[in-house]
Amino acid sequence: MRKYNVTGMSCAACQARVEKSVSGLPGVTSCTVSLLTNSMGVEGSASDDEIIRAVEKAGYGASVKENTRDILDDKETPAMKRRLVSSVILLLVLLYFSMGVGMFHFPLPSFIGSDPLRTGIIQLVLTGLIMMINRKFFISGFKSMMHLSPNMDSLIALGSGAAFIYSLGVMLMGSRELYFETAAMILTLVTVGKTLESYSKGRTTDALKSLMKLAPKTANVIRDGREITVDIDEVTVNDIFLVRPGENIPADGIVIEGNSAVNESALTGESVPVDKEPGSKVSAATLNSSGFLKCRATRIGEDTTFSQIIEMVSSAVATKAPVAKLADRISGIFVPAVIATALAVMIIWMALGKDSGYALARGISVLVVSCPCALGLATPVAIMVGNGVGARNGILFKTAQALQETGSVRVIALDKTGTITTGRPSVTDVIPAEGESGEDLIRKAASLEQGSEHPLAVAVMEYAQNENIEPGEVNGFNALPGNGLEGEVSGIKMIGGSLSFVSSRIEIPAKICLEAERLAEYGITPVLFAQEDRVLGVIGIADTIREDSVRAINELKNMGIRTVMLTGDNQKTADAIGHKAKVDEVIAGVLPDQKASAIRRLQAQGKTAMIGDGINDAPALAGADIGIAIGAGTDVAIDAAEVVLMRSSLSDAAAAIRLSRKTLTNIKENLFWALAYNVLLIPLACGLYSRWGLMMSPAWGALAMSCSSIFVVTNALRLNLVDIRDAKNDRPVRRIKEKTISVKEEKKGESMMKKTVKIEGMMCAHCEANVKKALEALDGIKEAVVSHENNEAVIELEKDVEDDVIKKAIEDKDYRFISISG
Repeated sequence: MRKYNVTGMSCAACQARVEKSVSGLPGVTSCTVSLLTNSMGVEGSASDDEIIRAVEKAGYGASVKENTRDILDDKETPAMKRRLVSSVILLLVLLYFSMGVGMFHFPLPSFIGSDPLRTGIIQLVLTGLIMMINRKFFISGFKSMMHLSPNMDSLIALGSGAAFIYSLGVMLMGSRELYFETAAMILTLVTVGKTLESYSKGRTTDALKSLMKLAPKTANVIRDGREITVDIDEVTVNDIFLVRPGENIPADGIVIEGNSAVNESALTGESVPVDKEPGSKVSAATLNSSGFLKCRATRIGEDTTFSQIIEMVSSAVATKAPVAKLADRISGIFVPAVIATALAVMIIWMALGKDSGYALARGISVLVVSCPCALGLATPVAIMVGNGVGARNGILFKTAQALQETGSVRVIALDKTGTITTGRPSVTDVIPAEGESGEDLIRKAASLEQGSEHPLAVAVMEYAQNENIEPGEVNGFNALPGNGLEGEVSGIKMIGGSLSFVSSRIEIPAKICLEAERLAEYGITPVLFAQEDRVLGVIGIADTIREDSVRAINELKNMGIRTVMLTGDNQKTADAIGHKAKVDEVIAGVLPDQKASAIRRLQAQGKTAMIGDGINDAPALAGADIGIAIGAGTDVAIDAAEVVLMRSSLSDAAAAIRLSRKTLTNIKENLFWALAYNVLLIPLACGLYSRWGLMMSPAWGALAMSCSSIFVVTNALRLNLVDIRDAKNDRPVRRIKEKTISVKEEKKGESMMKKTVKIEGMMCAHCEANVKKALEALDGIKEAVVSHENNEAVIELEKDVEDDVIKKAIEDKDYRFISISG
């Protein structure tokens, strides 16, 4: 999406006019205009010159946006303050001559005397000066009328202009009934409102501005063997940069030397510093809290994670929420209808016998009290503040539509690995055999495993390190891929591996066999260890549930959302994890395209969101009503999603839903106020309640109009006070009734051949992944469902594949091919 700055817009009618003009260009596929940030986003093949000319033809100005800061820089408020101060000073002098002298008999300077014409001329000059200071209303207003698209400025220009011209006419005819102060007061009070509105609008981008301030301006890099300080734009990929305690990191990179704790709250919203060591990744704009770091730059400038966050949030503001369409439709006809109403009111009152001054006051009141501006701001200010709150908490909405609709999901499908679970195996159970201690079992197991790089071995080593257990030396280490390990620890031969592997070497006690089978039933991989002819015990290793997953899933349930876990694991493992996580439903054994099919079936129950982190989740993320990507996931998953959780915490999914619901409520409040305000006050301005003594002067009308816009913006700013992680106020709504969903594979229009391959040597999910990848790489195999527990792979073939080819693929990965059938 290309972005542009747009100048001259003052209300929702202007926004609609610009959008309509650009959308009508050949080659433009979409156009969204933001009154809040005076910006425009355009997609399509039309050139920049064509787009800018279309905006200028509509009566406004446009230029290509150079960077995000162009949108966020508040250039309007300082200019509005200068206009306001000048207008107020001149208005006070004007009121002295118009109301002070006439009503309160204030003395006049001797050189003026008591001549009413001289007093009228002074009022004329002062009013003219105020009109000159606020000429923007007249230039914009009359220009838009010439293009047959009147806006809010047109209403102000007509109202104050009519009061000025009428006063000038009656003054020349010798009348003392002048309305110069009305014209000046309208302009000044509207300027008061516009200044406060401009200031409040600037506050809506505070969250994004505070983030941008974190971006460092310089970097300390190593050039020609010495340290120099360069501008941030001069840093290149592979540069070596240095970061001292208290400094912000200038680019994304990898630590090559040093240890420290880095505060990553700018990206994740999490204030607890993250430890960094050689090999760790660091991100631009994060704060180095303690130690000295030497890093190599991997991504710079606009390619850094921080810059992408800023771009993502600013792009979301440039999009339009579906609820804004109502305001757009009303704005398109609002101003012409108000002008027609004002003319009709003047004619009717004069026909009823009222004098021209009374009728004019009623018509001017109608013009200035009407507020299309509040209608135009109702949605974008809430979207801007909501996005800022999300960014501050590590939750990024890519579009305004995503921010609006996330809160209305009724079903959430959760990927298991990396979303509900940590995505890395760890030790869950230590069960020593009779006569052995848990500490001895871990020490001997770690001694044997230290020679292996298998993920299960890493889990055992990490557990031993956390328990401060020092492993002994291993000699004659031999890894038998897919089977187990063997070696000598303290001069005694040891073996380790799966139940089938160890049982093929020695006899295993019944109690240990039962424990291993029990662990397997709960989705935990049992690894047995033996010394000589004696079993030492069994260690259970599994991909464990994240600390906050159960709490987050309960929060989602309390919000009336049905939770479903999707996974490619076998049913037994999936059921065990699902039971621990307390999800409503488990769908197991699904491949990437089957996840997308499962999402389509879930959508029959209501609006469905998908939360995932891997490449295999991308089709489901793209197919769901709302795709939510865990921030530590792959770029493919993040690209396919509408919402990104930077903290990789499932609790943030519940927070995103709360924020969406609060934002939508705020938008509805703003729209209600904007519509109710006009419905209530336009009849009052017309004089319909005059028989009860209720009247509105043009000055009060101008003040009320200004207050309307200020109310809308201030109401949106209340979102900054919302604690999106507080679950106390979650309202339980009607839960979706549980449905049984069949996950049978549907093969329409194609005939697939299936074969079952028996394999030995697989011990865990990582082994399954190795075999699956090897089989699906073969030409002719569409899918492979692999189970290490059943020691088999079920493959679907698009065409015939020789058994020898399948056998070779398995054996190349160091697993044992047993048989093939089907």
